[in-house]
Amino acid sequence: MAERGDPGFSEEALKGLADLMARSGPGPDDRAPEGARSPGQVPHYHGHRKRLRDRFMSAGADALADYELLELVLFRAIPRRDVKPLAKQLLETFGDFNRVISATVPRLMKVRGVTQEVVTEFKIVEASAHRLARAKVIHQHAISSWDQLMTYCKTVMAHRETEQFRILFLDRKNMLIADEEQAKGTVDHVPVYPREVVKRALELNASAIILVHNHPSGDPTPSKADVDMTAQIERAARAVGVTIHDHVVIGKEQDASFRTLGLL
Repeated sequence: MAERGDPGFSEEALKGLADLMARSGPGPDDRAPEGARSPGQVPHYHGHRKRLRDRFMSAGADALADYELLELVLFRAIPRRDVKPLAKQLLETFGDFNRVISATVPRLMKVRGVTQEVVTEFKIVEASAHRLARAKVIHQHAISSWDQLMTYCKTVMAHRETEQFRILFLDRKNMLIADEEQAKGTVDHVPVYPREVVKRALELNASAIILVHNHPSGDPTPSKADVDMTAQIERAARAVGVTIHDHVVIGKEQDASFRTLGLL
């Protein structure tokens, strides 16, 4: 088993995303509604948005609870409404910030108060976090930056509700030249075709690959099907001179390495 690590977005990624939101400045959602200008008519949350943004900018993401970070995202989707109750309801439903942002659209839409605008904002944050994490590893030496590589894979895959199979393609110097999703599956199965894996490696002129897939159950222990599928890919890759450095199974909080377990 590999070491336990944070499977969600890094603090640096969250800082960059929330910084972007904070710098966008106050919009119509930060102003009191028309006709509510006297002190007695101003809603109780008036000014809360600016105070929360200011606290984020002065103290950083560590100073905010998960529900407050969610509020920063919700501010952009829901104007002129107290979003704290919705933020707390989302956390109660999904567990933490990472799982809220990574939840599927159908599950999010089942939460009362979640609109299409809310879902769009969440998916923008999710995609941005993935891109920030990927930028740290693409064109980097895969072996010497292994921890960052695994952090990226966890960011992209750990909270998915269905299985996903990704391939990291490396050149002769073990530099990461491409990262591609090969297949999507169900909650406990993803179809992978060894011939397609090898074909893509040859198209990219890759000398080595790293296989990665997730277990939505949270348990990264490789299944018999995982072991059999890896053996098939290894045979196909060896026939054309492509090396498999590892096959990593991503769980909710841990990951499992085939090479470490002696399965490769």
